[in-house]
Amino acid sequence: MTEAARFPDVMLLAAGLGTRLRPITENLPKPLVPVAGIPLIERIMANARAEGAKRFVANAHYRADQILAHFGGLLKVSREDDLLGTGGGVKRALPMLHSDPILVMNTDAFWPPGSDAPLARMLARYGGPHDIVLLCVHPRNATGFARSHDFCLSPQGEVTRDYGAPVIYAGVALLGKSLFEGTPDGAFPLTDLFEAALERETLFGVVLDAPWFHVGDAAALAETERLLAP
Repeated sequence: MTEAARFPDVMLLAAGLGTRLRPITENLPKPLVPVAGIPLIERIMANARAEGAKRFVANAHYRADQILAHFGGLLKVSREDDLLGTGGGVKRALPMLHSDPILVMNTDAFWPPGSDAPLARMLARYGGPHDIVLLCVHPRNATGFARSHDFCLSPQGEVTRDYGAPVIYAGVALLGKSLFEGTPDGAFPLTDLFEAALERETLFGVVLDAPWFHVGDAAALAETERLLAP
């Protein structure tokens, strides 16, 4: 079996309302908002495909029909009648995801094509079903992020609350399916699993060595397009 064949399935979080990108998202779901002419979700998928991803699943709620139409049946979609949050959305889609572990990717943050290959480092860092590996970015490399940082990253690659370099969660997580056992059947955030892993000291991080763009609002969209301009 080739490395590409073993690459984890990718869960794309695409169900949010995108309220901070209004009025752009009044008629368009956030994952389809173009950034320098390319929809956000396509940029995230390109980051994953560049390292070997073949299989993708997306959840959808707001203007789900547009996401379905955009991919024309080429992408598995888990439709949510009610928003299930990031954790609940992944849990609902687990039967559609065949690998273990899986990669979960936000659809509003990406890095320039060919600038780094961080997913391979995440796979190398993953040690087993109790582990979660997060993609992290140093604040100096981040565009469109308002807080100072989310976590700290120790020299040994362990995510901590206050020991190591301040880092931002870059919207990509590698985790096993068994971590969803015992979680609510309704809505809950993926960060609940991160916090539990932090408590048991099995939360790890890999640093993105590239610029990172978080397109959360209109100002971030404008700044990202400015920085991407040739």
